[in-house]
Amino acid sequence: MTTPDKKADFSGVSANVETTEQKVEKADFSGVSATVDSTEEKVGEQTYTVAKGDTLSHIAKQFYGKSSKWNAIFDANRDQLDNPDKIQPGQVLKIPAIDD
Repeated sequence: MTTPDKKADFSGVSANVETTEQKVEKADFSGVSATVDSTEEKVGEQTYTVAKGDTLSHIAKQFYGKSSKWNAIFDANRDQLDNPDKIQPGQVLKIPAIDD
């Protein structure tokens, strides 16, 4: 005698899965601090925006105390200066640190 095939009854089955991820408390960054040093202090280079009437000698006198150091500024700005006598108001020049 054969019995009729019964279908599986899953109506009483239940499951509960919260998570498979590890539970981790949130990181506490309240005691973290940071400081940023100026690259100017590290490299020793500054910038100067040329004003009307400026010359490299005048700028050198202002930054180095000697107008004869103008060529240090000129050399540092060869990428934008072809002639040391032709600086323009509004130009931003690199003022390199120099050894006295």
